[in-house]
Amino acid sequence: MNLNLTTKKIDTDCEIVLVKNKKIKENKELLKSLNFKGSEEECVLLPEMKKLYVGCENLDHDSIRIAIATAVKKINTTNFKSAYIKVKDNLSSYVDGFELGNYSFTKYKSEQEDKVEKNIYIEVSKIDKEIQKEFEGSVAICNSVNMVRDFVNTTPEDFYPAIMAQNAINIAKENDLECKILDEDYLVENNMGSMLAVGRASCHRSKLIHLTYKPKGKVKAKKKMVLVGKGLTYDSGGLSLKPADYMVNMKSDKGGGCAVLGIMNTISALNLPIEVHGIVGAVENMIGGDAYKPDDVLTARNGKTIEVKNTDAEGRLVLADCLCYAQDEIEDIDYIFDYATLTGACVVGVGQYTNGIMGNNSMLKHEVVKSAINSGELATTLPFNRYLKKTLKSEIADMSNIASTRYGGAITAGMFLDNFITDENKDKWVHLDIAGPAFVDAAWGYNPAGASGAGVRLTIEFMKNL
Repeated sequence: MNLNLTTKKIDTDCEIVLVKNKKIKENKELLKSLNFKGSEEECVLLPEMKKLYVGCENLDHDSIRIAIATAVKKINTTNFKSAYIKVKDNLSSYVDGFELGNYSFTKYKSEQEDKVEKNIYIEVSKIDKEIQKEFEGSVAICNSVNMVRDFVNTTPEDFYPAIMAQNAINIAKENDLECKILDEDYLVENNMGSMLAVGRASCHRSKLIHLTYKPKGKVKAKKKMVLVGKGLTYDSGGLSLKPADYMVNMKSDKGGGCAVLGIMNTISALNLPIEVHGIVGAVENMIGGDAYKPDDVLTARNGKTIEVKNTDAEGRLVLADCLCYAQDEIEDIDYIFDYATLTGACVVGVGQYTNGIMGNNSMLKHEVVKSAINSGELATTLPFNRYLKKTLKSEIADMSNIASTRYGGAITAGMFLDNFITDENKDKWVHLDIAGPAFVDAAWGYNPAGASGAGVRLTIEFMKNL
């Protein structure tokens, strides 16, 4: 799909007309006869009139995105080569709808459909530097979201730690980023026993990925931000083996790490005045004679010891060492965000479409939630408390990797990670549990079935507002 800006009406195969607030202004009788009411995700195509009517619940950004995505899906069922729409404001929402709504993942289909390339013409009142910047920035963000969707949807056979590292190298080359790929030898030498243990039974060696973006030219970095992602390219649960049903779609456990790669792929195009470090622990959690075991005691990079009570609580073990690495290697950090498909408890607690935001700084958590909502993602905060902290106690080590209670699992996972944030960084850190929206079996809104690219848009929005 090719998006084009124009300042005049273009004669195309189809004009997209948004029917806002169910107020039908033209062809009322005809649309009524077709039982079109203008509800959300409802559309009617009148080919003889070259019109596509789409319901748009109201004028907010997400309603526009959903309406445009609905239109795209309908147009893709036709052989139309072009479409036109007039836009008064909220240009980026229209771009999001077109680019994100047009996504499909057909890599593993034996027969590929011949798709007709669509040219979309978006009429705006004028095309100046500001409009062009908004347009190009929105396209860049959407391209990265779709790249993350591709990464997460790719099977574990085709996407393991070395492949994740190669993708990071490619992103670095394309965006002029610094890139370091650290192997298991580095983990051993730097006492990163927590991350090392998780990948020990896999035939694929674990990788620690570190990408760095610095503003170009005369632009000076006003802030320094660290992004840490859980990159479990596959999670069998380890010796605490998952039931068969729960092992399906565990290719999605790399969603946090992929989100970090997607963000790093975007910021260079936007040339934001922020120094950003993207760190990913790329690991595969498998079973075998060398697998780490329940009852093992692991030592993380900061010297803290962890009693393993469940090898399926592995993502937090990877993040623990990655967070320590980030704080040891990077000075004067302003913000630390970590992203992980960490707990099923978060999905149970807030639903499969919502990110769980945790940390010690109430104002910072509020800003992250606000950025999420403004970008089109859903998020809510989950509170730490002193009583749940006690449930992570171990009799033989500094802490356990799971709590002694089955309740509040998303929060106790976040509180576990808090043990690996230094005192000076406590108020700079936010944990994002993206287990719900990162991968959903059925399509929702303008998101397809499968990966959604969760975390990318909300973080870019946060950065733009710094």
